[in-house]
Amino acid sequence: MRRAVIAVAIVVVGAAVVIGSIQAGAGAKKDAATATGATAPTRAEAARLLAGSPPALAALHAQANALIPGATGALESRLAALKGHPVVVNKWASWCGPCRAEFPVFQRVGVDYGRRVAFLGLNAGDNHDSARRFLDRFPVSYPSVEDPHERASGSLHIGVVYPITVFYRADGKRSYIHQGGYASPAKLEADVKRYALR
Repeated sequence: MRRAVIAVAIVVVGAAVVIGSIQAGAGAKKDAATATGATAPTRAEAARLLAGSPPALAALHAQANALIPGATGALESRLAALKGHPVVVNKWASWCGPCRAEFPVFQRVGVDYGRRVAFLGLNAGDNHDSARRFLDRFPVSYPSVEDPHERASGSLHIGVVYPITVFYRADGKRSYIHQGGYASPAKLEADVKRYALR
């Protein structure tokens, strides 16, 4: 009898763990948004807010959520093409907890400021399939350059810190490097205004 009770208890605990894991996975997106105070814009909202963007920024929006191969060469060509516009480069990886936590902030601010500022992701130290699954869950209004071996990161002299955000003024000069995640849209907006739009 005691063995039967123990067996039932093990089954009940196991079921609770499985159900909890499923609920945690389903709620991860909501939890990340709640933690940062950011909510991802809907497609309709993003389209409305980004309508009328300058051509170089509209070209980025046309590649929303894409993963672009090419590491250093792809990043450098993108930055050159965006000269004349402020640029914010966010280095992230699907396995990075702080990156996951801050992604709703970039989903929100990338749309709110996307008509004036070029946002660009740098997916570093990651593999394509994991990054693709991550972006399917947390879509952004701009593409990400793939940098699996951290070569582009090295060319930017930003090391292996995750996440890290690099700000460029419209003249193409780097103005600031932020190490660590952004905890709220307000903090990222403040840095966009201070380091990209000035």
